[in-house]
Amino acid sequence: MSEVLALARELISRRSVTPDDAGCQDLVAQRLARAGFTIEWLDAGAVRNLWATHGQGGDVFCLLGHTDVVPPGPREAWDSDPFEPSERDGVLYGRGAADMKGSVAAFVVAAEEFVAAHPDHPGTLAILLTSDEEGDAIDGVRQVARRFREEGRPIHYCITGEPSSKAALGDLLRVGRRGSLSGRLRVKGIQGHVAYPEKARNPIHQALPALAELSARAWDEGYPEFPPTSFQISNIQSGTGANNVIPGDCELQFNFRFNPGWTAQQLETEVHAVLDRHGLDYELHWHRSGEPCLTGEGRLRAAARAVIGEQLGRVPEENTGGGTSDARFIAPLGAEVVELGPINASIHKVNEHVAIEELERLPALYRAIVERLLLA
Repeated sequence: MSEVLALARELISRRSVTPDDAGCQDLVAQRLARAGFTIEWLDAGAVRNLWATHGQGGDVFCLLGHTDVVPPGPREAWDSDPFEPSERDGVLYGRGAADMKGSVAAFVVAAEEFVAAHPDHPGTLAILLTSDEEGDAIDGVRQVARRFREEGRPIHYCITGEPSSKAALGDLLRVGRRGSLSGRLRVKGIQGHVAYPEKARNPIHQALPALAELSARAWDEGYPEFPPTSFQISNIQSGTGANNVIPGDCELQFNFRFNPGWTAQQLETEVHAVLDRHGLDYELHWHRSGEPCLTGEGRLRAAARAVIGEQLGRVPEENTGGGTSDARFIAPLGAEVVELGPINASIHKVNEHVAIEELERLPALYRAIVERLLLA
């Protein structure tokens, strides 16, 4: 059994549902310490954050990952226990196999091999792991990045092992992410009998025209290397359950995924303007998950593209699609950041999996990119 497969199996077997790390980072820290890495714990609240470094000074190359996973759902929906790694027909199954314990295992093996081959390498190789990527992402990499900014600790290059690939390993390279802005809206009405609407105020009826305007709006036509900004209502609820009662309020949640043509503040202002124009009595609470980020053409994108071509024989698509990742906290430190990892077709689903052949190719891929930048 290969080193990366064995470590991936060990990590999957730990029930590390956000924010519980379940010993994953301790296991990684022990291995990296044996390889000569300096271990620093940057925990915050219930979240574990591991910062492991080898070398000092020079360019800092960070391998960024998370050890937490989303809940697996009902056990009976899986063909095998989600926390008992299983191999079938050349595929490794288990929660986190693709997102992203497989990549974490590949980071560790790549780092061990790199320092064994280049014990006196220039620059600094680092691994940053958190147990708060799949959750609120408050006390994880967001907190670490804030601390690094305050202390003047740089990161120059960063790969996060999020499952970026579509149909084959390395066919897509994420070079940025859209921003994410969420709102929780409560439209206030007056409860009453449906037969006497003049004595009530229906918050659903009042909210619908404003929501229709927000939903129908084309917010922009895109931005260089970014898709158009999107607005989506994700949850809406109102009423008492009775069909003869006008509800007293209507609550809903929505989200913007936005490109650099907007700031979160601008979008908030636009939404308030629409709600106010429709005369709504409302409360609106915002959560800014992150601003858009983009790594332009530079050493990291060039190195990743070259290594993918040499080792995998393909030219990756380079885009900024998908959801959010912890890359959004590292990029503002001035780092060049790309996302490169396994196929994402099964992430967050039952029977999550990764092809063992592709998992076993990841360490060499990561190591080669590190070598191109730290040894150049």
